[in-house]
Amino acid sequence: MADTYMLAIDLAKRSFQICATDRAGSVLYNKAVSRAKLEQVLESQAPCIVAMEACATSHFWGRFAQALGHEARLIPPIYVKPFVKRQKNDAADAAAIAEAAVRPNMHYVAVKSPEHQARAVAYRTHQCFVGQRTQMINALRSHLAEFGHVFAQGAAHVKDIRIAIGNEALELPDGVREVARLYLEQIDTLSEKIDFLSSKLREATQRRNATSLHGSWRWSRDGRGDHGLRARFAKLRQWQELSRRGSDWCRDSAPLEAKPGSAA
Repeated sequence: MADTYMLAIDLAKRSFQICATDRAGSVLYNKAVSRAKLEQVLESQAPCIVAMEACATSHFWGRFAQALGHEARLIPPIYVKPFVKRQKNDAADAAAIAEAAVRPNMHYVAVKSPEHQARAVAYRTHQCFVGQRTQMINALRSHLAEFGHVFAQGAAHVKDIRIAIGNEALELPDGVREVARLYLEQIDTLSEKIDFLSSKLREATQRRNATSLHGSWRWSRDGRGDHGLRARFAKLRQWQELSRRGSDWCRDSAPLEAKPGSAA
């Protein structure tokens, strides 16, 4: 629609709620659409504001809307909640998003790039595997403790468990020994995946730092912007000069101490 100024979308996996408003804030329509229909609406709609809550899949739809020429506004859900006027449902949530998106002092979340989200996925997967490995280690320790064998916590002490399991003189039923070996195999597999993800995250961090350093050096060579090294050194010199002047003023304005034996 030509009069549409904003599309406020309540996101989901299959069914989406769209609340369209004009420039005055009047609701043009508030209806539920399918995933395929939402793509058609965004493709056929003239460039406008597309507002959504910053929740699951919001960055994907933000990039999708930006590629079509729309202005994507992702709002933290905590800032949308005060604008819900009645019981919570999809239509009320979409209307609340439309209300929040036109507030002059509203803070928005930047749309993340696919590379940024890929690093976040790698980090969360790394943390998930670390938690699973810890769970496996603690489960194995608790099973062995039932037979009088107590081991210290942490992945660093798995080697002690491995040595004990390999000791045939250790008093332990054969069935428990076999299960313990299964635990150790799973722990080793998780450790390999954790090390692999750690190296990938370390490489990504080094590339990002190198890119930032290159950008700072380029700006400093050009002599433009507050982020250049020249500007930073200039501000540092100004601060040092102000500090020196302040110290001189305090020393000159300090009262003279009375000499011993002199009258007050």
